[in-house]
Amino acid sequence: MEIILKKYTQSQIDKARKIKAIIFDVDGVLTNGGIIYSNSGDELKVFNVKDGQIIKHLKANKLIIGAITGRTSELVARRCEELKLDFFYQHVKDKFVVYSEILEKYNLSDDQIAYIGDDIIDLKLIKYAGLGVAPSDALEYVKNDADMVTKKKGGEGVVRETADFILASQGLLEGIVKSYIDN
Repeated sequence: MEIILKKYTQSQIDKARKIKAIIFDVDGVLTNGGIIYSNSGDELKVFNVKDGQIIKHLKANKLIIGAITGRTSELVARRCEELKLDFFYQHVKDKFVVYSEILEKYNLSDDQIAYIGDDIIDLKLIKYAGLGVAPSDALEYVKNDADMVTKKKGGEGVVRETADFILASQGLLEGIVKSYIDN
């Protein structure tokens, strides 16, 4: 879809065309990074449904989708299960080790990966991935090393914006949109 691709450089589009897997951090990407604790100690998070809506289309188009987070949360595990991600790793201290295992497991190369992250723990993956993406409210030095900075902030549809761009770059988004109009 031309309207989406207009705001990106040819280099970004070329990188997006190679993507076969999207991997993302959770806090600061799927959520706004905030953590709310109730009086009973329960953790609460807000997720954006637009991120969830596009994941089924990514999977239908054979893209591999997964999350790697440094925290441990039953709530996040439930959301990732609900989204039917291909993989979900939590309580990860060295994300690059897990990233390398994912590449090997799925027989992928760095240039076939889009990685979305917002903090210092994500820097190495952003640098190695074929398309490193940061939300607009990521740390400045993270955004500086990213290939692409979304217009959306964490928790406001960062995965959706990235996915729409990748699908549009690969010529797939128009068919997805058309299927909703025609049915």
